[in-house]
Amino acid sequence: MSSWASLIFLFIFSFLTSFRVSAQDPIYVYHICPNTTTYTRNSTYSTNLRTLLSSLSSSNSSYSTGFQTATSGQGTDSVTGLFLCRGDVSPEVCRRCVAFVVNDTSTRCPNEREVVLYYDECIVRYSNRNILSTLNRNGGVILRNTQNITSNQNDQFRDLILSTMNQAASEAADSPRKFDARKADWTASQSLYGLVQCTPDLTRQDCLSCLQQGINQLPTDKIGGRFLVPSCSSRYELYAFYNESAITTPPPPPQPPVSVPPPPEKGGSSSVLVVAIVVPTIVVALLFIACYYFLAKRAKKTYGTSSAFDDFIYAPGDDITTAESLQLDYRSIQTATNDFSESNKIGQGGFGEVYKGALSDGTEVAVKRLSKSSGQGDAEFKNEVILVAKLQHRNLVRLLGFCLEGEERVLVYEYVPNESLDYFIFDPAKQTQLDWSRRYKIIGGIVRGILYLHQDSRLTIIHRDLKASNVLLDSDMNPKIADFGMARIFGMNQTEENTSRIVGTYGYMSPEYAMHGQYSMKSDVYSFGVLVLEIISGKKNSSFYQTDGAHDLVSYAWRLWSNGTPLDLVDPIIVDNCQRNEVVRCVHIGLLCVQEDPVERPPLSTIVLMLTSNTVTLPVPRQPGLFFQSRLGKDPLDSDQFTTTKSLLRSVDDASITDVYPR
Repeated sequence: MSSWASLIFLFIFSFLTSFRVSAQDPIYVYHICPNTTTYTRNSTYSTNLRTLLSSLSSSNSSYSTGFQTATSGQGTDSVTGLFLCRGDVSPEVCRRCVAFVVNDTSTRCPNEREVVLYYDECIVRYSNRNILSTLNRNGGVILRNTQNITSNQNDQFRDLILSTMNQAASEAADSPRKFDARKADWTASQSLYGLVQCTPDLTRQDCLSCLQQGINQLPTDKIGGRFLVPSCSSRYELYAFYNESAITTPPPPPQPPVSVPPPPEKGGSSSVLVVAIVVPTIVVALLFIACYYFLAKRAKKTYGTSSAFDDFIYAPGDDITTAESLQLDYRSIQTATNDFSESNKIGQGGFGEVYKGALSDGTEVAVKRLSKSSGQGDAEFKNEVILVAKLQHRNLVRLLGFCLEGEERVLVYEYVPNESLDYFIFDPAKQTQLDWSRRYKIIGGIVRGILYLHQDSRLTIIHRDLKASNVLLDSDMNPKIADFGMARIFGMNQTEENTSRIVGTYGYMSPEYAMHGQYSMKSDVYSFGVLVLEIISGKKNSSFYQTDGAHDLVSYAWRLWSNGTPLDLVDPIIVDNCQRNEVVRCVHIGLLCVQEDPVERPPLSTIVLMLTSNTVTLPVPRQPGLFFQSRLGKDPLDSDQFTTTKSLLRSVDDASITDVYPR
């Protein structure tokens, strides 16, 4: 009996310990590195930051309270930081999480002066500014479960979420720890679990205000979701995602009287009886535990993240096998397009032709068939396949498949019914379909798509050919960025690259790229700025001429801004029915994006904040950098040089690719 019991309990202990260790590993959620200010290695700030992080992760930290602040250094080189552990985790879990995240800061946000790192069990923040006792609601992040609630239950579920979470917010704001968690009955077999938390240094009013904003942003049509900002967080699920016993500890049930069985007549019979009872019980318990952890991990994997209140869903793989799995048979593509019949043709551009088709399962697709004389070679084709296969975001066009057979190179994309953005904003007859609210929505969608490429995808990607004809519009006028043939992948710590082969479209190119072959994330920011001004004005930058000497839209916008009349830039069709403050702010952002010095252009993460928060103060723009200011003739590289029928996928097909060698 003794040896059997020892063996069984040793097995149980090892099994549960392995789960406990795994469960305590910190789970990465999101990070924010605004990239507005940086520091150099071995600087005074760097030394102060190391001292601060060491203080936060030291054994003397307040892991029992789950919250600690620290400050290191003085003056402009001072750094302030804090950590906050989730209110239900133990001091040991808190310590492990903080130590892990402190070591992770150099990987996630190297050389950044201001950082927020979100993990499931804790967050770590530091900044060169004072962040203590200060409400910060910038950089909102939403995570949502991909599974929808049943449509006929939406209203009831939403009401339950709001009532439960608002009660928790009120309790949290009044509590010293600024934390509360609770559950409510949803169905007979399911409960809703909610958790809210603020940093304890906030006042009651600031905490309540922060939580209420977060609760109002929760995606109540999903079975789970959360909202994160630096000062507070809110989350709900239909499973117990926090440690209930750490929140409310019920009184232990009364112990039953101990019954001591009479000594057995034969020791062998007693041992057999114990084994017969204990072993099946243990097997069932182990199976239950294994199923629980499997389902818990599966639930965690169903999430996508969103920055600035939108969906970010990561692709499943990082290597070429991801692309190979999308390879289609050429005959199936022939069948889908009726053998590339003229009646199915919807566009033609510099790389070939685009056809509408339908796959065997009925899925409508847009098929890009590259011409044999196309400027896009094998390298560009493979580049586009590999890149787009890895990217999944609602504001990026989705690659469904490709074919590389003999001399045939074909890309199969999702069908986007409303053609490209230039088809609407540059056509007087179509401009009326884009009122200001839709244009503002398009601007926000484009910036989120580029932010995903620059920061939130598993790769850092520079598009290099962002323009109106490379933005598709779906049936709801949501923008989808297309054409990744010229895109480039950057390394983790890479900030820029030089090339002797300049590709893209003049009018959207940044000065440093067009003149010197230097491109970076700030090159895409410049292109975005031009695009914003085009969307506002309804005029094309490269074919814009005024008798007063402004030969392009950017210089014209600057002149109006300098004269204090930015609203004169607005498309006359929408000027009487637009939110003027929003328009002026967008003109301001557009001009900041086209600054001559790349350092003065804001990163995409900051642009998102500028668009979504009126509390962010915008810098004063300087005169834009324009390398084509004196050009009087039509741009020979303008995308209109190609004969096109207005197509729903022409933005994937009309990139203006020409070799230009920089000075």
